[in-house]
Amino acid sequence: MNKAQATTRIQKRNVAIIAEAALEVFSSHGFRGATVDQIAKEAGLSKPNLLYYFPSKEAIHGHLLATLMDTWLDPLRDLDPEGEPLDEVLAYVHRKIEISRSQPRESRLFANEILQGAPRILPMLKGELKVLVDEKAEVIRGWMAAGRLAPADPHHLIFSIWSLTQHYADFDVQVRAVLGPGVADPLIDAESYLVTLFTRMLSPG
Repeated sequence: MNKAQATTRIQKRNVAIIAEAALEVFSSHGFRGATVDQIAKEAGLSKPNLLYYFPSKEAIHGHLLATLMDTWLDPLRDLDPEGEPLDEVLAYVHRKIEISRSQPRESRLFANEILQGAPRILPMLKGELKVLVDEKAEVIRGWMAAGRLAPADPHHLIFSIWSLTQHYADFDVQVRAVLGPGVADPLIDAESYLVTLFTRMLSPG
């Protein structure tokens, strides 16, 4: 193990520690309320040490959003044009539910950025995200034209999957307040409901 390799491992570890700390701070305080000092304290690093890796709060936030965008896009990338159409759509729903279950803070971070007008990720939304959504919407449109799915607007179908899955992460407090303390994991029933909803909606007559 040479020194360069050791330094690279340390750097990767510290970047991961900073990202995790920043996610906690941004999720609790929002972008405007978060400070580099808070993130450094949460990470257990000195402020100068943190600034060695990221020159500003904006840089940390941008890193988190870019990483999150990849996570968000991966399930849609996996929609297989050669697969069974309804199975592929339902697999996408399953994966989006799982992201809401496993990464609620990341979902809320993304939602807060969008609510602010997406000042830091608008180019990604207009670029990489739009290209991918347009591509997969054409796949879905082809399935519908071939009678393999019931007709619907493919873009709005994708939007509805986003809203109906991410809601459970972004509005977790509201969901749990309404359902009451007897429901330990709202996403279990949510997933069953959404599978039924999209199966009925998209099954060809």
